[in-house]
Amino acid sequence: MMERSFTFTHALCRSPAPSVVHGLRADDRGNPDPDVFAREHAGYVEALREAGAEVIVLPQQDAFPDSVFIEDPALVLNGVAILLRPGAPSRTGEAAALRAALKANVGHVVDLPPGGYVDGGDILCSDSEVMVGLSARTDATGAEALRPLVEDLGYCLRVLDTPAEILHFKTDSALLDAETILSTARLAATGCFDGYRVIEVPEGEEAAANAMRFNAHVFLADGFPAIADRLTNAGYSVRVLPVTQAALVDGGLSCMSLRYTRG
Repeated sequence: MMERSFTFTHALCRSPAPSVVHGLRADDRGNPDPDVFAREHAGYVEALREAGAEVIVLPQQDAFPDSVFIEDPALVLNGVAILLRPGAPSRTGEAAALRAALKANVGHVVDLPPGGYVDGGDILCSDSEVMVGLSARTDATGAEALRPLVEDLGYCLRVLDTPAEILHFKTDSALLDAETILSTARLAATGCFDGYRVIEVPEGEEAAANAMRFNAHVFLADGFPAIADRLTNAGYSVRVLPVTQAALVDGGLSCMSLRYTRG
């Protein structure tokens, strides 16, 4: 099944809650504005719909400030939802709170076996493999617990070391197509994408690396013209979206949806 890594029929999102002002952040640049965040999130949802997705938007969860980043507590592969274990203590409980929605919308739900932590933001999937970057939020025990689930679904799992200065593996990388990765120079330099074609983000635009391929389009954060031109010149259909508020709490484009296909 080719292109299963970026061709989808559905997306599951969650509206940002007012408590997002208390969201986690590695670098404090001020609190997000909940009203602006809601408008940017609505634009994101509309862009997914325009790209051909049926989008289900779940209600706010004020008890979990980071719950808008719905990709972190779960992974969906081949019609199976895997409930993960986010590494930040404040996010404990997000996976359990997502279970009913995954059961209703995806169907089959399984749990990450006991032991360790895995954040969805550290998982990059191609058509053939699942790359898991070890980070402050994902440890080796959790990654190995994920391995048999991934292999049962027809993927290889490869565990990689994320440089210490990078929060999540996908903070610095995104899949562009089955053979091509968008990456920062610092992550690509580790050799983790050997065997793939790599398009590097220009110096000064590193934050654009958290892009998202969805059907025909590459969604890119607004404000990064050099990489937008580079991707357009490489033949990609680029759709630019504002994610200013998500960026204040360590979020980006891929974090705000769980993407999947239903027959």
